Amino acid sequence: MADAAPKHDVFQAIADPTRRRLLHLLGDEELPVTVLSGHFTMSRTAVSKHLRVLADAGLVKERKVGRETRYRLDPEPLLELKRWLAYYERYWENKLLALKRFVEADGDNAAGETFGPLTLADRDSGK
Repeated sequence: MADAAPKHDVFQAIADPTRRRLLHLLGDEELPVTVLSGHFTMSRTAVSKHLRVLADAGLVKERKVGRETRYRLDPEPLLELKRWLAYYERYWENKLLALKRFVEADGDNAAGETFGPLTLADRDSGK
């Protein structure tokens, strides 16, 4: 039988700051919920619910060790997020390049003028 589709997708799972912090904590080691919940002011039950969302999205794997359940990061589903963000990187790179050009051009201003903030009226009048 094939695996059922995840109940939560990666984007839903990482939308919550608590879950992002859990992923960060699990980035280097496998940890039980008792240790993980010590990093939060919420109850262990609330942390377990966040871990369930992460597990449903495939971002966290569980392993029983005696009576304890340990959690570890499974970064594979994050590739979907990486691919999605890669598309938008070109916009950030273009903005950074434009900022670099602007800063370098301002440094070449021989008169040493300083410019205040542009208002909408300035922009519309061509100043």
